[in-house]
Amino acid sequence: MSCPICAGKPEERVRPFCSKRCADIDLGRWMSGAYAVPSQDPEDAERASEEAEAATVAPGPARH
Repeated sequence: MSCPICAGKPEERVRPFCSKRCADIDLGRWMSGAYAVPSQDPEDAERASEEAEAATVAPGPARH
């Protein structure tokens, strides 16, 4: 098995990645929503749609 980010040789301390950098890149992709686990549950789709709508409708607090 190779590093899923760069195809390098995995290091045991950060397995399955080859480095902390590649592990951090992967984590960033999960955090940004670039990766997602598919769901067949209609409630999940409805909840996600509601959250997306709420995020675009309700702006955050003003920062000065």
